Amino acid sequence: MPIPTPFHSYSAPLCESYQWRDWSGYLAASSYEIIHDREYYAIRNAAAMIDVSPLFKYELRGPDALKLADRIMTRDITQCTPGRVMYSPWCDDDGFVIDDGTISRLDEQRLRITAAHPNLAWFQDCGMGMDVTITDVSSDLAALALQGPNARKVLRQVVNGFDLDGLKYYRLAHGHFSDGPITVSRTGYTGDLGYELWVSPQLAGPLWGRLVQAGAGYGIQPAGMLALDIARIEAGLLLIDVDYISARKALIHDQKSTPFDLGLSWTVDLEHGDFIGRRALQRVKQRGSPWKFVGLQVNWESLEALFNAVDLAPQVAGPASRTAVPVYKHGRQIGQATSHTFSPILKKYIALATLEAPFAATGAQVEMEFTIEYVHRRANARVVKTPFYNPPQKRA
Repeated sequence: MPIPTPFHSYSAPLCESYQWRDWSGYLAASSYEIIHDREYYAIRNAAAMIDVSPLFKYELRGPDALKLADRIMTRDITQCTPGRVMYSPWCDDDGFVIDDGTISRLDEQRLRITAAHPNLAWFQDCGMGMDVTITDVSSDLAALALQGPNARKVLRQVVNGFDLDGLKYYRLAHGHFSDGPITVSRTGYTGDLGYELWVSPQLAGPLWGRLVQAGAGYGIQPAGMLALDIARIEAGLLLIDVDYISARKALIHDQKSTPFDLGLSWTVDLEHGDFIGRRALQRVKQRGSPWKFVGLQVNWESLEALFNAVDLAPQVAGPASRTAVPVYKHGRQIGQATSHTFSPILKKYIALATLEAPFAATGAQVEMEFTIEYVHRRANARVVKTPFYNPPQKRA
């Protein structure tokens, strides 16, 4: 049975929809209101608070903490200086992705890794013989994402002890607010200006209250998973168990993916050291990946015509879909769209897809399947670069 997060007693009274889901054993709001529209627009136009406490969190502490992280991750983690955050997948010996997450360098001998799945045993195995302690701190930290164009204006009134305006993208700082210590990282899963706030569970309530008070004039409100899902698709961000299957969960070989299959070649540094999976990934790079992770933009006129054929207006608004659908070229399936949604801010139907590499060039024309009145139909779509939405305030 799912258990409440440290923020639950403050967020639950606001959940008018009573729509909850199980996220890694915790209760997570799907939507606070009956529909998620205002929560989505709070992310894109104002400020939204998203409870991300269910993330798995692991702390590496000791003289070999950086060495271990560098052995696990495909990136050159030696470049992760104190105060910096990096994103990376990690792989098995065959180069297939196990999970992905952020690595935060808290100080000289302490790093924190976030993950979607349990990884403690794997990290401990990887650190055998090293002078490092690996601790699951998932229940020791409450995590709240503050996302949206007004996020900095709100946070400026709450935290002290460091230069918030000077905090760069994918950097972190330690500070305090009126009730205790806080770590702030300029990170998030929305592709917008945003921060993630890390406090002890005892400080979750005071932090929530301070943000609500400070954000009253900036349109702040809590946002659930439905709004977050649309935002992360617009940002072109992967979701494990949806856009790819962990190598540990795959039932057959063809369900596994390398970073090159997932559009994460930029996270693979084959020159920096002997990380786990490096030799296998060298071979993949030499021969080339058969798959490519891309964005799709559906041709609206084509989609509208499919609905008009059965006397319906297009029915595409609402929650994003995590149901994979086939993508075709010349009548043959060439891949699948794994996450797709109508983007309210772009006014376009978009998708994240994995396609056979020869058909995945930017601008290529393909067809994406839609089920309309119980019949499988195909709408024209174009391969585009991601992110679909990339506002200047994200990095500014």
